[in-house]
Amino acid sequence: MATFVLVHGGWHGGWCWQKVIPFLEAAGHEVYAPTLTGLAERASELSPEVGLETHIQDIVGLITEKNLHGVILVGHSSGGMVITGVVDQVPERIAHLVYLDTFVPRDGESMADVSPVVIGLLRKQAQSHGDGYKVASRGTYGVTTEPDLSWVLRSVTPQPLKTFEQPLHLKNPAIVSAKPRTHIACTGLGCFRSLMRRILARRALPPTEAGWRQRQLPTGHCAMITMPRELADLLLEVV
Repeated sequence: MATFVLVHGGWHGGWCWQKVIPFLEAAGHEVYAPTLTGLAERASELSPEVGLETHIQDIVGLITEKNLHGVILVGHSSGGMVITGVVDQVPERIAHLVYLDTFVPRDGESMADVSPVVIGLLRKQAQSHGDGYKVASRGTYGVTTEPDLSWVLRSVTPQPLKTFEQPLHLKNPAIVSAKPRTHIACTGLGCFRSLMRRILARRALPPTEAGWRQRQLPTGHCAMITMPRELADLLLEVV
C-alpha cells in the first residue's frame, strides 16, 4: 500500500481531488487531500499573514501528525511550490514527487519571480478589490463542460497574495533532484494559450533536466477534474 498526499493549487481546496481519490483508494492506497489554510472550507482563516510558508507547514504538519512515510507527494499548479518546501523539511518521509502542470521552483524563488507579469496583475487586483492581501478567482482553469464548470465556479475562493510573493527557502537546494520525480503536463490549452504560457510563465514548461519521468494529459489545467481516471492511472504508475 502506498500513501498519496495531494496538494491543490491556488483558489482551490481539497475538494478538487474528489474524482481522483476513489480510483487511488480502489487500488488499495491511502490518500490525503487536505485544504490549505485560508481556502475552501478554511476560508475563514484567510488573513494577510497566510503565505507560502503557512501552506508548507500545513502539509508538513499533516505528514508528521499522521506519521506518514513513503509518501507520494503530488502538487498541482502553485502546489508545486508547496511540495518543494515540504520535501526539503521532511525528505526522509517522501518517496516520490509529482509536479502536475506546474514548474519546479528553485531556492529563493517566489511565484512572482517565475511569472512576474501574471503576479503583477494579481497584485493590482488585490490592491483594488481584495483589501491588499487576497485575490479573487478568475477563469475556469480549463474546465469547460457542465456540471464540472458550475462545481468549480461555486467552489473556488480567494487566494492569499502572500502565497505568490513569499520566496521559497530551502535547506538543501538540490533536494528535488535527490528524489524520484515525475512531471505531468496538461497539453490541452490550445495554441494561443500555449503561446501565452511560453511568454508569461516559461518556467511552467516541463523540466528539461535529466532524471525526470515525463508524462502528458491532453486536457486543461485541472486534470483531476477533467481527466480523473487518466490522471489516477499516471499516479498509480509511480506505485
